Amino acid sequence: MTIQSANQAFPLAPPQRAAGSAQFFTLWRSNLELILAAITLIALVLGWAGDRNGALPAWAVTTAAIVAFAAGGYSGLVGAIRQAKVGKLDIDFLMIAAALGAAAIGDWKEGALLLFLFTLSGALEHFAMERTRKAIEALAVLRPDTARVRRDDQEITLSVDELKIGDLILVYPGERLPVDGVVMQGESTIDQSPITGESIPVHKTLKDLVYAGSINGHGALEVEMRKPASESTLSKIINLVEEARQNSTPAQQFIDRFSQPYTYAVISATLLAIIVPVLFGHEVFSATLYRAMTLLVVASPCALIISTPASVLSAIAAAARGGVLFKGGAYLEKVSEISTIAFDKTGTLTHGKPVVTDVRPLSGYTEHDVLRMAANAETSSEHHIGHAIIEKARALGLAQESPINFQALPGHGIQATFERGTMTETIYIGNDKLFMDEKMDISPAIRLIGRTLQEQGKTVMLVVRRSTVDDTLGDTRDWETVGFIAVADTLRPEAATAIQALRGLGIKRIVMLTGDNKAVAHGIAQSAGIDEVYSDLLPEQKVEILHQLVKEGKTIMIGDGVNDAPALATAHVGIAMGAGGTDVALETADVVLMASDLAQLPFMLDLSRRAQRIVRQNVIFSVGVIICLVLATVVLPLIIQGFVMPLPLGVVGHEGSTLLVVTNGLRMLAMRPAR
Repeated sequence: MTIQSANQAFPLAPPQRAAGSAQFFTLWRSNLELILAAITLIALVLGWAGDRNGALPAWAVTTAAIVAFAAGGYSGLVGAIRQAKVGKLDIDFLMIAAALGAAAIGDWKEGALLLFLFTLSGALEHFAMERTRKAIEALAVLRPDTARVRRDDQEITLSVDELKIGDLILVYPGERLPVDGVVMQGESTIDQSPITGESIPVHKTLKDLVYAGSINGHGALEVEMRKPASESTLSKIINLVEEARQNSTPAQQFIDRFSQPYTYAVISATLLAIIVPVLFGHEVFSATLYRAMTLLVVASPCALIISTPASVLSAIAAAARGGVLFKGGAYLEKVSEISTIAFDKTGTLTHGKPVVTDVRPLSGYTEHDVLRMAANAETSSEHHIGHAIIEKARALGLAQESPINFQALPGHGIQATFERGTMTETIYIGNDKLFMDEKMDISPAIRLIGRTLQEQGKTVMLVVRRSTVDDTLGDTRDWETVGFIAVADTLRPEAATAIQALRGLGIKRIVMLTGDNKAVAHGIAQSAGIDEVYSDLLPEQKVEILHQLVKEGKTIMIGDGVNDAPALATAHVGIAMGAGGTDVALETADVVLMASDLAQLPFMLDLSRRAQRIVRQNVIFSVGVIICLVLATVVLPLIIQGFVMPLPLGVVGHEGSTLLVVTNGLRMLAMRPAR
C-alpha cells in the first residue's frame, strides 16, 4: 500500500532509490549486532592467524585486535554508558571490563572472543525476541491502510485515518475489513479468527457487527463505520498486548530488583579475587587477573535476567494469537496458580439471550401454526422474548404479516389485532396473569402443560386466538388456546466440554453464580456439569461469595464484563467474555476471551502453566550454570593443583546458557488452542 501510494505521487526513479536506501538502512539497523559480531570474528581470526604464523606484521595484528574490540564492544559500551549516566552498572559493564582485563594481561584474543560471543549472543537474543514482537505486531498489518467509501453517491478511496464515523465502507469478497462497524447492506461469511480466534467463519447480515482486520468471504458488504480507526477492536487488542509486554511478572520484578545489587556483588567478588591473592598469596599477577576476569564473565547473570521475559512474552503472543488477551505477565502467572473457577450464568455459560426451546400446539393446531401466529403478533414487539419467537419463525421460513394494532401489556404479555375480511382476529401471548385478567376458562390439563415447562426452568407463554365478528346481531367472540411457546437462555455448546477439560487439568472447584431462580440455575448447572450452584443472587451477594471463595483458594471469576464488574475485581483474576472485544469487556477484566468461547479456558490455563514451568526451568538452569562455572573458576583450582578455568570455556558456558533459555522460552510461540 505504501509503495503504491508513493509511486502514484512520485512516479520517477529517484524516490524508488530513496526508498531502497531507507530499506537498506533499516536492514542495517535491525541487524547491527549480527554485523558487528561478523566483523569481530573476521578481525579475531585474521589477527590470531597472522600473529601465530607471522604472516602479518605487528601493526596489522594490533589493528585487527583494535577492530575486533571496537566492533565487539560497541553495543556493550553504549549500553554501559547509558546505565552509568543514571548511576547504574549492568552486565554490559561486566563484559567490557572482563574483555579489557584480558587485553591488559596480554590475552587480547580471549577478550576478543568474549566480545564476539557476547555480541553474537545479543544478536541472537534480539532475533529471538524479535520473533515474539513480530508475532504480536503482525496484528497491526491486518488492517488495510485504505478503504472504499461511498460519499455523495460516489465511490472513492481514502486513507483509513481520513474516515469519519457514519461513513459507508464498501468491502468486496476476499478483502479485509478496514474498520469496526455495522452491516447496512449485503450478507457474507466473515473470518474473524485474527480478532476473536474463532476457527469457523461467522455469517453476517443486516445490522450485524463486524471488526477491522477480519476477512470478508463470498459476499459484498456495505458497512457503516461506528468507531474511529484508532479505537477499533483490533487497535485495542494491539494496545493491550503492548501494555502486557511492559507489565512484568512478580518473578521478573524480583529478578530486576535482584540484578543491580548482584552486579555490584560480582564486581566486589572480582576485586577481592584480585586483591586477596596479591596481598596474601605468591601467585603471578597475570594468573590472578586472568582468573578474576574469568570469574567476572561466568558470574554475570545474563541467562537469569532473560529467562523470564523470553517465556512470558512468547506466551502472551501465543495467547493473543489464540484469542486470549492477558493484560500483563502478572496475570499469566496468577492463572497458573488457580484452584477455583467461578462462572456467571447469563452470557457466560449461556448465550445470554433467549431462544425458543419448546412449541406445544393445542386444539388441532400444528407447531408451525403456533409459531406463525406468535411471530406475526410479535412483529412490533421490543421484548427479547418476542425477538426469539420471530427468529425461530424466520429460521423455519414461515410467512410473516404485520398487525393493524399492537399493544404491549407490561408484566403480562402482548396483544395484536389482524383484519380478516369481516372478521377481526386478536392474538394474545402472555403468562398466567394475562389470562386471569381476561377471565379465560383454561382447563387444568392445559395449565399442567405450562407448569411442566416452567418446572424445567423455562419461560412459558400461552398463545390464544380470539375471533370477533361484527354484524347486525351484535359481537360474536370465539376464544381458542392455540398452544404454548417456551423460551430459555440455552447453554453454550462448548460449556460442558470446557468444564470437563478444566477438571482434567486439576481444577478442584467449579462454581456457578447467578441472579436467576433456583430451577433455572440448577438446570443449566446440571447440563454444564457443575455441582456447586448459588442462585437468586444480587450483585453484592455475588461479591460476598467471591470474597469467601478467594479466602479458600486462588479464584478466577468469569463474567460478561458488564454487570459482573464488582465480582471480576474481587477475584484473583477476572476474565471477561469479550463478545468480539466489547469496550466494557476490554476495560474491566484482567484477561479477555475475545470470541466469548469457553473452549479457550483450558488452552489459557494450560498455556499459563507451561509458561511457568518453562520459567522455572530457565531460572534453575541459569542459576545452576552460574554456580557450576563459579565453582570451576574459584574452588576447583584449590582442589586440583595447577587447574585454570579457561576464559573461552567460561564465555561459551555463559553465553551458551543465555541462548538456551531464550530458545526454551520461545517454544511457547508454538502453542495453539485445540480445535
